[in-house]
Amino acid sequence: MCFDLLSALLDSWSVWDGVAAALGRPEQGRPWRRRYLELTSTVGRYRPYLEVVAEAAAATALPASAAARLEAAWDGLRPWPDVVPALATLGVPTAVVTNCSLALGRRAVAAVGAPFALVVTAEEAGAYKPDPAPYRLACERLGLDPREMAFVAGSPFDARGALGCGFQVTWVNRLDDPPLLDASAVRVVPSLDGWTP
Repeated sequence: MCFDLLSALLDSWSVWDGVAAALGRPEQGRPWRRRYLELTSTVGRYRPYLEVVAEAAAATALPASAAARLEAAWDGLRPWPDVVPALATLGVPTAVVTNCSLALGRRAVAAVGAPFALVVTAEEAGAYKPDPAPYRLACERLGLDPREMAFVAGSPFDARGALGCGFQVTWVNRLDDPPLLDASAVRVVPSLDGWTP
């Protein structure tokens, strides 16, 4: 069982909102985070995470200091209220595949407060999801075929990528984003409350 980290398990949106508010632009938190998701969905090969975050900030009229402020606020990440109870009910090993650096990935995993058998970051894989490389690296390290695994995505981009790699996919659509037009095989849930793989 693999999970996206920064959207499916952690409420990263609130941290990005907080940084934007501290910069005097509270209305720009969500657009900044969405622009970042768009950039990672198209950038492919790994570029330094904070560089992509800064590029998204510039695209949404936030100052260059936004990326460094996000890094400083990183330990404020918290799991969504439904996450810890949902993880506690799983009887299978869990893994995380995340679009961030190795250092920030470790810090984010610690914020979840649950053990994972494996953590794969975009930095290690050499590419950002939805590129196949991070998903494939997780399968390789777990010794499993994607068809043997379920993936819980936190964004439509991630859901598409995992589906394209052959995973059974659930998309936790916490922000009620528009449905995926090309992913009828994806199970969509609003949260992990009552969720079973």
